Amino acid sequence: MLSQLSVKNLAVVETLDLAFSPGMSTVTGETGAGKSILLQALNLALGGRGDSSLVRHGKDKAEVSAVFDVLNQQKIQAYLQEQSLEDEGECILRRIINADGRSKAFVNGASVPLSVLKGVGELLVDMHGQNEHQLLLRPDQQRNLLDAYAQSTEACALLNTIVAEYKATSNQIDELSTNQDLKQQQQALLQHQLQELENAELMQDELEHIESDFKTSANAASLIEKATAILGQLEQESGVNEQLNGLSYELSLAAETDEKLVPISALLSSAQVQTQESIYELTNYLSSLSVDEQTTTELEARLSELHDLARKHNCQITELIIAKDKVVAEVESIDGAGASIDALQQQQNQLSQQYQKQAKRLSKIRAEKAIHLSNAVTEAMQVLGMPGSEVKVNLARKAEGVHYNGDEGVDFLVKTNVGSDFKALKKVASGGELSRISLAISVVSSDSEYTPTLIFDEVDVGISGAVAEVVGQKLKQLSEHYQIICITHLAQVASFGHQHLRVSKAQQDEGAQTTVEQLSNHERVDEVARILGGATITDKARKAAEEMIKQSV
Repeated sequence: MLSQLSVKNLAVVETLDLAFSPGMSTVTGETGAGKSILLQALNLALGGRGDSSLVRHGKDKAEVSAVFDVLNQQKIQAYLQEQSLEDEGECILRRIINADGRSKAFVNGASVPLSVLKGVGELLVDMHGQNEHQLLLRPDQQRNLLDAYAQSTEACALLNTIVAEYKATSNQIDELSTNQDLKQQQQALLQHQLQELENAELMQDELEHIESDFKTSANAASLIEKATAILGQLEQESGVNEQLNGLSYELSLAAETDEKLVPISALLSSAQVQTQESIYELTNYLSSLSVDEQTTTELEARLSELHDLARKHNCQITELIIAKDKVVAEVESIDGAGASIDALQQQQNQLSQQYQKQAKRLSKIRAEKAIHLSNAVTEAMQVLGMPGSEVKVNLARKAEGVHYNGDEGVDFLVKTNVGSDFKALKKVASGGELSRISLAISVVSSDSEYTPTLIFDEVDVGISGAVAEVVGQKLKQLSEHYQIICITHLAQVASFGHQHLRVSKAQQDEGAQTTVEQLSNHERVDEVARILGGATITDKARKAAEEMIKQSV
């Protein structure tokens, strides 16, 4: 239940700290005093929309916090634990709206996305406002009301998950089927490309060396000439090798006299050894070279073939085997397309069977609870000033297929007079009748909700007298199981509250200021008398108020 609401710099409220009691709390006040600001503040704390216009003029931010006692609310505690937000039986929601429009949300001191704050709020509070009168005319709202009453909301959500998967699978099948001809043409091209690559008998070692092998073969005569000349200078008598050998020997003898020459002698000796190694390697290199025009021609032709393939596949010669593997994978993918369609159709059939099973289960629940809801709302309407009226929750069968929200549409039908026919709610009910029908549904369906706090925002508009007294009785009955907060302009309803809050507004130097105060027994009598008789409270009005409050206990 909501235990405390704190507001700072929100619209006409500068500061407000309000404690709420269990049972039924009624909120009254003059028209325009700012009763709706309480709901606006609480709506912000629950994750509702907010913008910079809500920040009090001259202030940099507005702040709202709501404290809830959730010690015995297992569903809420489970959700908080799932989000790592649990706090030993208490839930504190906090919202900050900056003057620049930015918003921050907190649950039990932890910063959270607005979606998480809203998710927590939906488990804590259920609001029944004046705008629900018009929402009631929408088919989706009527379906939601029935599912809430039947406790089949989760069953409908599960069904919709199956439908979403079924439709996604259907789209995949359609896409594969539509592209089948194109894929077959693509497959023929890929098969041709694959055959070319296989005929080329690609070997990675050849691909990595063929360009250098061709370059060497094409320039073999020049390479032989240059290598031979260098080798002659290295190994001929009195050539480089012979000179280095002699110089190294002489320096080694000098190093015996002066050891400072030892490292220099070692360098010269190493140079001689490296020269000797160069002679060996050049000799081997020359033995591997030969001028063979046929080999050069064959290498050139092979290189041209590989370049052509590389251009076709937009890659380097060394990447041709990778390109071949990609073509093989694409061919296999197209080959498997037919099998994929078969698998998807099998999956689609399985999803269809799951849908039929779940839809049948949902239809059974709805059919049973639709009768109960129809009877309960009709009964409530009799005492809300609409004798002889009836409401019928009609389930209209949809065409064969897989549908979001099940196999039936939900339509609330009503007849307002005995002997008349049932017609759609939007075609029959006047504004006042719609208000009372909405209230009847709110009172009846609220008994099926899981939220511990129910808020009714002037849902008693358009009624008075004995009917208003019945409304108060109904709301007080609900307060035995839920915390009820009711904003009302009717004395008959206000008198039933366990707690009475009065909203008032005054003009101050810095602007309008709305305040809320909890009334004592004496103050409560005066407030109920004011609602009954107007600004001037007479003894007669006060006596009537006292009697009204006494009878509501």
